[in-house]
Amino acid sequence: MGMRRRLTAVAATAAAAVAGLAFSVSPASASSTINAVYPVSGSTYINSTQSTLDLGPGTVSASITLPAETLTGSVSLPDSTGSFNAIGIVPVTATVAFIPVGQTAGSISGVVTQGVVSTTSEFTIRLTSLEVAGLSVPPGPFCQTIVPAKIALSSGTDINAVLGGTLTGTYTIPDFANCGLLGAETPVINALIPGPNNTISLTLGTPTLSDG
Repeated sequence: MGMRRRLTAVAATAAAAVAGLAFSVSPASASSTINAVYPVSGSTYINSTQSTLDLGPGTVSASITLPAETLTGSVSLPDSTGSFNAIGIVPVTATVAFIPVGQTAGSISGVVTQGVVSTTSEFTIRLTSLEVAGLSVPPGPFCQTIVPAKIALSSGTDINAVLGGTLTGTYTIPDFANCGLLGAETPVINALIPGPNNTISLTLGTPTLSDG
């Protein structure tokens, strides 16, 4: 029971801090902004290769506008490396970069209480290294999706701006271009990686907060 009381006290103190940030503007002000930087980690399952890439640790920077409860921000993730077997027998190891395109936008219904977060982000997905059957196969500097992948994420009802939480979604990987010398690797990569029904899960930790 002692531990439960301490956790409850921490959550209450954090909620009070955010409430103080949220309402520190004068009554005449139309809105206020909370800036939050979250540590983030997670994973994505690539449906076509039946493989999982670990994501992070990275950061999510968000500006939450009250009372509208809208948010804008950005996601920063390091390159991720994963392996799979092409045609079931050929081992392939690929390193992938998720490069943000524009800002993340969304809404949050739980700022100091539990609620729901929904966001939409766009990423260019770039292959930065490729190894097939133990041999390096350089994909070139711009082996990437022709258009950005649009990733919509949403939470359950157990997330808020104070403590973070988990967001999940499903997305499609577009076709690639400019892979290998004169694009020679592009058809092979497009036969292996792009496609729908890829899933992603990102867990946001306790953020660093400041007011706008």
